[in-house]
Parts: sequence; C-alpha cells; structure tokens
Amino acid sequence: MKNRNAILERGVFVFSSKTLLLALQFVLSVAIVTIAPLLNQQIVTGSIVNATLFISVATLGVSATMMVGMLPSVIALSTGLLPPVLAPMVPFIIIGNTLLILIFGWLYKKNDLLAAISAAVIKFVFLFATGSVVINLLLEKAVASQVALMMSWPQLLTAIIGGGIAVVFLRLVYKGGDK
Repeated sequence: MKNRNAILERGVFVFSSKTLLLALQFVLSVAIVTIAPLLNQQIVTGSIVNATLFISVATLGVSATMMVGMLPSVIALSTGLLPPVLAPMVPFIIIGNTLLILIFGWLYKKNDLLAAISAAVIKFVFLFATGSVVINLLLEKAVASQVALMMSWPQLLTAIIGGGIAVVFLRLVYKGGDK
C-alpha cells in the first residue's frame, strides 16, 4: 500500500521527512497557542497567537491552521485571560481568527505584508463590530465598557504585531517555502 506521504512497511507506517516536518510544525503550533494564553497578558498572548496563526498559514496551509485557530479563545476563557462574562464572544473570536487565516492565506503569496495588514484589519473590524453588539446586549453598562475595550484596539495591535513577527520570520527563516 503506497501513497505520497506514507508507506506501509511490515505493519508500520514509514513517513516521508516532509510529512514528519509538517506534523512537527502542526504540533508546535498547537503547543504555542495552548501555552500562550497562560501568560495572562492580552498584548503578549494575542501577539504570539496571531504570529503563530500567520506562520502556520504559510507553513501548514489554511485547513490545518483553522484547526489551530479554534484553540486560543477556548484556552483563554478556561485560564481566565478572557473573563467569564466574555464567554458569548468565544464563537466570534474563533470566526475572527478564521477570517485572519483565510485573508492571509488568500493574499500571502501575492504580498505578505499587505496580507498580514489586511487580515489584521478585517479581524479587528469584525471583532469590534460583533463585540460591541454582543457586549451591549448581554452586559451591564459598567462592565460592558471594560469588556468592549478588550475587543477594540488591543485586537488590532496584537494582530499587527503578530503579522509583523510572522512576516519577518517568514522572510528570514522560512523564505516562503511550499505550503
């Protein structure tokens, strides 16, 4: 039995080095987005997670990165970085990450910097708009303004920082290899 990624040899799969490298990159991406929320600092955590998502798109592709992109908000909620009152925002944060992944994946090969900025701005606009609506519907005014702040400029800042880190990394280290 033979396919392009693995060969069944004596009852054991033997994987190509490219397949093993992709698996290692996937596991590393999952580990980073799992550990980053434990830092409990929105700017640091968000920048690391966004950089990981951008780099994963370029190295693993859009589909694998979409799986990675679902983890950070769930972990942030369970570790306390995301306050429990923001639980209703988790699906929207996942959609925001998905938009970031899709836009960057679509534009990356054309212009990596434009791709990162565009993806960051679209994620920010989506989270700011949906955050304002969801928060105002579900929370008291005093709490809503504090929570709305988390879904505003920090989202743009962390996505821009993450995009910058990713573009530098991809240009210097990865050098735009095949997805």
